[in-house]
Amino acid sequence: MLKKLLCTTLLFVSLTPLVEATIVEFQTSQGNFQVNLFDQTTPKTVENFLQYIDEQHYTNSVVHRVSPDFVVQGGGFTFEGLWPLARIATNAAVINEPIYSNVKGTIAMAKSRNSPNSATDQWFFNLANNASNLDVQNGGFTVFGQVMGDGMTVVEKIAGLDLCDNGGLIGIPMTDYSSQNCTDETTPGLENFVILNQIIIIDSSEVTDANLTPVKNTLITTPTEPTPDNSSGGGSFAWLTIFMLFSLSVRRLVAKK
Repeated sequence: MLKKLLCTTLLFVSLTPLVEATIVEFQTSQGNFQVNLFDQTTPKTVENFLQYIDEQHYTNSVVHRVSPDFVVQGGGFTFEGLWPLARIATNAAVINEPIYSNVKGTIAMAKSRNSPNSATDQWFFNLANNASNLDVQNGGFTVFGQVMGDGMTVVEKIAGLDLCDNGGLIGIPMTDYSSQNCTDETTPGLENFVILNQIIIIDSSEVTDANLTPVKNTLITTPTEPTPDNSSGGGSFAWLTIFMLFSLSVRRLVAKK
């Protein structure tokens, strides 16, 4: 009886998802690439990002910043037919989760200066190993995913475009838009920008990040340990269920004797 109940309990746990991970595809005017998100260890950040995707917040937005050999940034602006770019309204800020290091090929959340928990909709891709700066500055910048395969070739292609400063934004990547056009503030067309057509979910199955080995942030003075999101059915809850059911069954068997 006890053996049968234990097997049933283990079957229940095996059917309970312990972690979740997601692969998304960035579809841009310069090419497509995929990113594997760290759902289990940066749950609030990923949840926030996926909510924006679900709301189509990023659809037809503009990649608005390139800092050469540093970052490519987007997520917060659109082109409405005239300069300057228009800021998109955001949801509430998300808590900082500086678990991983800002090494090349990772995606992280942008935020306001001197405000660790101010990230909303904007993100950036690290073009180089920026750990010594971004892992410690402003409470550490939350890395929540990693570019897959040869996807960085698209990101680096964007980083290599001509840049234009306008409306307080520095380093807007442009195509077929000369430096003189930029100086004269000639009205561009949508085709002159790097447009993020959409971000779509490619794979929402469990543990898509199993083969990844993201680099931990070891530089921040008060590192935060990974904390699985409660809504993802974390392992601690499942094992607690085993213990409770097993203990209950033992008590009942003892009571019957």
